[in-house]
Amino acid sequence: MTTFVFATGRYQSGDWDAAPLVPANLIDSLARYTTIDVAPTGVVVDLSSREVLDYPLIYLTGHLPFRLTGAERAMMQKYLDRGGMLFVDDHNHDTGGVFHKTATEELTKTAGRLVDLPDNHEIYTCFFKFDHGPPGTSHELNGWGDNIVHKHLQAVTRGDRIELLYSSKDYSSEWGYHPDTKRLLAEDNTKFGVNIIVYALTR
Repeated sequence: MTTFVFATGRYQSGDWDAAPLVPANLIDSLARYTTIDVAPTGVVVDLSSREVLDYPLIYLTGHLPFRLTGAERAMMQKYLDRGGMLFVDDHNHDTGGVFHKTATEELTKTAGRLVDLPDNHEIYTCFFKFDHGPPGTSHELNGWGDNIVHKHLQAVTRGDRIELLYSSKDYSSEWGYHPDTKRLLAEDNTKFGVNIIVYALTR
């Protein structure tokens, strides 16, 4: 069995490392709930490096303007062509914010048009069941973002498979805590992160 390694993408613009606790939290959840062989620590990989081709899923986030260099875009296109999956989460949870505006522009140039993902898509049922689509976050209505609940995630698909998943829900804040804190939660809010990883590994 190949060991899954959680990879965070490092890009030259912006603040790629805005959510440093997320990888450890999702690694803990994957080990806690699944039988997937998962490495105990994640890695950081430059988007322009051929090393990205070693990882089935790459996580990207940030608050600041997101711009890809020519080398980063070319490698991301090669990565997607080879079956990799990108998960990009707006740490501002704000469709009027600079990360959202620049990231959606860059990602469209790189992978194609983002479209709303239907709430009955298999990513919501491939491990844990989310009958109403993407789970909400406590950060969407905190007054710092656009103060709306984002009903859908967006995606670029290739055939019937998601190759790029984009979120305006700020899961990066929702999951940005030490794994030991899970015992204080009535419901573990990282479970949808497990679905994303399981989907990337099995589809």
